[in-house]
Amino acid sequence: MVSVDRIYLDHAATTATRPEAIAVMTAVLGSDYNPSSLHAEGRAARTVLDRARESVARVLGAKPREIVFTGGGSEADNLAILGIARARKRDGRHLITSVIEHHAVLHAADALESDGWEVTRLGVDSSGQIAPEALRAALRPQTTLVTLALANNEIGAIAPIAELAAIAHAAGALVHTDAVQAPGQLALDVNALGVDSLALSGHKFSAPKGVGALYVRSGTQIVSHILGGGQEHGVRAGTENLAGIAAFAVALELAEAERQAFAARVGALRDRLAAGIVAAIPGVRVNAAGAPRLPNSLSVAFTDAPGDLLLMRLDLEGIAASAGSACAAGSLEPSHVIAALGLPEAAQRSVIRFSLGRTTTADQIDRVLACLPNIVREIRSGASLHPV
Repeated sequence: MVSVDRIYLDHAATTATRPEAIAVMTAVLGSDYNPSSLHAEGRAARTVLDRARESVARVLGAKPREIVFTGGGSEADNLAILGIARARKRDGRHLITSVIEHHAVLHAADALESDGWEVTRLGVDSSGQIAPEALRAALRPQTTLVTLALANNEIGAIAPIAELAAIAHAAGALVHTDAVQAPGQLALDVNALGVDSLALSGHKFSAPKGVGALYVRSGTQIVSHILGGGQEHGVRAGTENLAGIAAFAVALELAEAERQAFAARVGALRDRLAAGIVAAIPGVRVNAAGAPRLPNSLSVAFTDAPGDLLLMRLDLEGIAASAGSACAAGSLEPSHVIAALGLPEAAQRSVIRFSLGRTTTADQIDRVLACLPNIVREIRSGASLHPV
C-alpha cells in the first residue's frame, strides 16, 4: 500500500479510479452477464451497455451508434488508424501524422508504412505546435487519413484540431485525433472539433484501466482487425467489458461536469509550481510555455541534472513524477517528443513531467517546492544519492 503522505504528480500516466466509478463497477460485477444473450439476464446487461454508450455519446456530442468500446486508448488509436486507412486504400495510400504523437499512433503509422503506405511525419516548433501551413503543404490527392493528437501526453501542448481538420477535409482526407489526455480538461464535442474519429482511455480520467472508447463518425468506413463476433456494431469483436464500460461512462460524465472547475483549480496549482521552480532554480526551461497547454501538465528541463537522478531523489522524498511519457519509463534515451522541440541534448536528458490531478493540493505543491531546489542543487554539484 502506498503511503498517504506521498505526493502523486503523475496523473497523465494514470490517475486513480474515482469512488463513483468503483461503486458502479462493483454493482455491475454482481450481475455481469453477456449483453449479446437474448435471455432476461442478457437483456439487462444490454441495457447497462446501451446506457453507457448513450452517456459517452452525450459528452462527445455524438450518436450512440458512433461509439465503439475498446480495451483502451492504444487499441482505439490502432483501430481507427489501421481500420480507416485500410478501408480507404483504393483512394490512396498516404498518411499524415506528427513526430510527437503517442507511440500507439506512431507504431500504427509504421505498420502501414511497412505495408507500402507513404507516411509524412510533420515537425513541430519549439513549443510543440504544428503549423497549419505545414499540413496544407503535406496534403496530396492520395492522402486518405490525417492523425494528430488533440493534446500531447508529455508536454501538454494543445493542437488546433478544428483548424487542422478543416484543412484536411478540404483536401479530401479524413481526420483522427488521439484525445486520450483531454477528458476533464478540454471540450470534446466531435462536431466542434470536426474530426472523423477520436480515441479515449479510461484510466486518464479516473475510470479503470483496460477500457477505452473510439468515436467513429457515421458513414466512415473502418476495417476491423479484431475478428470474431459482431459486437460493437461489427467494428470490435469480443464480449464487452461491461463493468469497466459502465464505470468509464460514469467517470467521463463526471469529468465533463467538473471540467471548468478542475481546469481553473489545477491550472492555478500548475502555474504556482512552475513559477516556484523558475524563481528558485536557475537554468530551467518550461517546455511548451508559449503554447496552449493542458491545465494539469508541466514539463520542465533541469539542465545539468539528469532526469533519472531527479526522479530517484524525488521518489525518496515521497514525490512521484515522470521522465517524459509513462510508456518510455525505464529508458534513458530522450523522449521523441522532447527531442522534437530542439532542446540541447543535455537538456533533453533532464526533463521531468509533473502532471496534477483531482487529489493535488496547494500544500503538496508547496512541499515539492520546499525540497526540489536542494535536490537539483545537490545533483548538479555531484552529491551522492541521499534523501534531502
